[in-house]
Parts: sequence; C-alpha cells; structure tokens
Amino acid sequence: MVGESLYSFLGHAHGRASYIVPLLKDIAMQALEADRTRSISANLIKAIKRNDIMRLTASPELSGLNETYVGIANELRAIAPLCTSTAWVIWNHLVLFHHFCALLGPKHIDFLGEISTKHQWVCQGAGAGTTVTGTANNGRVVLNGVSAFGSGCRYADWTGIAFNAESAPPDFAIINLGDPNVRIDPTWEAMSVRASATDHIYFDDVEISASHIVPWPIKDRVCYRDPDHRVIHQRYREDWGVTAVMWLGAMASGIADTSLNEMAEGIKERVAIFGTKMVERPTIHVNIGKARALIDAATDTVYAALRETDARIAAKAAPTEGDYFRQASAGMQAIVLCDEAMKLILRVLGGNGLREGTDFERRYRDFQALPLHILAHIDRITEQHGRIILGLESQNPF
Repeated sequence: MVGESLYSFLGHAHGRASYIVPLLKDIAMQALEADRTRSISANLIKAIKRNDIMRLTASPELSGLNETYVGIANELRAIAPLCTSTAWVIWNHLVLFHHFCALLGPKHIDFLGEISTKHQWVCQGAGAGTTVTGTANNGRVVLNGVSAFGSGCRYADWTGIAFNAESAPPDFAIINLGDPNVRIDPTWEAMSVRASATDHIYFDDVEISASHIVPWPIKDRVCYRDPDHRVIHQRYREDWGVTAVMWLGAMASGIADTSLNEMAEGIKERVAIFGTKMVERPTIHVNIGKARALIDAATDTVYAALRETDARIAAKAAPTEGDYFRQASAGMQAIVLCDEAMKLILRVLGGNGLREGTDFERRYRDFQALPLHILAHIDRITEQHGRIILGLESQNPF
C-alpha cells in the first residue's frame, strides 16, 4: 500500500492495533454481508466478546486492562475502515463502560467488575424519542417506556437507561437485556453503519432494585473533577462524552487513510477520457496531495489530545472545562478534516470508480454518521467552546 511503503512509521502520532489483530481478517470478510443484512456476523460478535478489547476501558480494580486512550484509539482506527459498523459498536461499548463506571462509582465496583470479567457488552439508548418512567413499589422500581439510538443493543448484554428525566437530575440504572420484559425493535434503517443495531429498546414493567439506581447529575463531568468525589480510578475523572468524540476522530482518520491509500493504488493503471492516464492529470495530483495533508493533520490533531489525556491520568490531574473542550474540538476537527478528504477521494474516483463497486462507497456512506453524531457535531462544540473563551459559562449537559 502507498501509505505503508512511502512513509516511515517511526515517530508517527498513531500506532498499530494489538488486541484486535487476530480478528481483523474476520471483521473485513463479513463487512459486505453485514452491510447487506444490517447485522454483524453472530460468530464475529462471539469472537469479539472473547477478545480482551472488551476490557480496555475497565481499570485494574475491575479486572480490566486499563489501556491508554492512545492505545484504544489505535484499535478503533484499525477496525473502522474494515467494517465501520463493527468499529462503531465496539467504540460505543468502550465509551459507555467508562461512563457507567464514572456514574455508578465505587459502591458498585463488584457489579461493574463482573461485567468486565465476563467480557459482557454494554450499550445505552438515550437519543431523541427516549421516554422511560420509573415507579417505586416496595423497594423495587418498575420501568416502562422506550429508549432510542441504542447502538449495539442486539449484540449487548446490558443497557444503561436514564428515566424520570423530567426530574433534576434524572435517575440512572443498568438493565439486563436478557430480561423477558425487555424487547428490541430493529428500527435502524439509515444508510450509514447499517449493522450498528442503533435500535429502539422497550421496557414493559421491568423491575429493578432501588439499590441499583443512582442519580445522573446534570454536567456530571464537573462532579468527577472534584477531588473529594470518589472514583474507582483516575481515568474515570475524564468525561465520557469527549472521550467518545476523540475516538471517533481516530476512527475517521483510519477510514480516510485507508480510502486514500486504496484509491491511489487503484487508479495507477486507469485510463481517463480520450486515453489520458489518470496518474498524469495534474488535478488528480492536487486532490490527492491535499487529501493526504488533511488526513495527516486530522490524525496529528486528535492524537495530540489523546496523549494529553493519558498524561493527565498518569499525573492524577483532574481535567478542566477548557480541557473538556480541547478534547471535544480535537476529535470534532479531525472528523471535519477527514470529511473533506473523503470528498476529494470521491472526486478523484469519479463515476468509473463508483461503478466498479469498491469498498469506498460503503466507507463513504458509513463515514456520514461520524460528523452527525450529537457528541461530535461541529455546531454543538464550536458554539460552546466559543462561549468559554469569552468568559461565559458552558451550557452542554454532556
């Protein structure tokens, strides 16, 4: 590949995957079928659950591997171009397990440790259309309602749920998806990450113990920065939402990088209109060169923020609100830069490239989910970052 032979690897911001390497071939082989059927291979899901990638965001107190932010980014970056749906649901699990550990805290260390030890999968539906109520009944709480955008729910074992959201703060619990009163409706019909199982989860008189419920404070990230607030591990003082954005930025970098390298290889012998070789056209040189620069800038940007996060955790230093927006902006900007690069790659491929049915068409569709995710959305992040630079208070709840 062009990207592997032309440049040295020494000193690059990103690194190579480690944990998921034995499954990369299987992930790639089932990608087209997953896209067609909107479901990741059941055998692959079983293999992923056996893989240590499931425990990367679990700290040692939870029998986890406590992997660095950079190390996790490398894993997701390797998976994303092979099958973005698979990368998406693994990303979602890793982020949300971090979130659950921060929110539930040391009092629930045994429960969280069991999830980690058993390599169990977590998800959470919290998107638009989510409405769940909880009614107290003799030390139990009965849940009814629906959660939306539950990415990975058909592959998961547990789902987080916020309920009684009209109260401040809402309540939060983790529900066993094997409960007979929980059902999943496969509603995700989008063009992107088709096999991500970003579906609706219904709760019909689901009973849980009141002792398993915790409050979900608005702007919970502020709570975790307080040195008097007990956390299971220092890593859980970092906000889950911007953790998600940074890893999305790394995934965007992987998708765009692979797309560029495969396109460059694929057009070397191609002839354009009237017999002109594509590799001899100056505009193609310009577009490829610009795409390469955009992807490199994106990768370096997001990995710089990832390394800063790792350094802060190692130093046991709590993040600030500025750090929070630094992380969010780095991940968001990486996605924006890669989005522009993907459009340039599409321009170079042209109609002939699309007609040949390469993997790029699927990757391009899948990529569209990244900048549209609410956590990584440019409008949401830039406006709020601008506010704090001007000395105004941020308003983002997460």
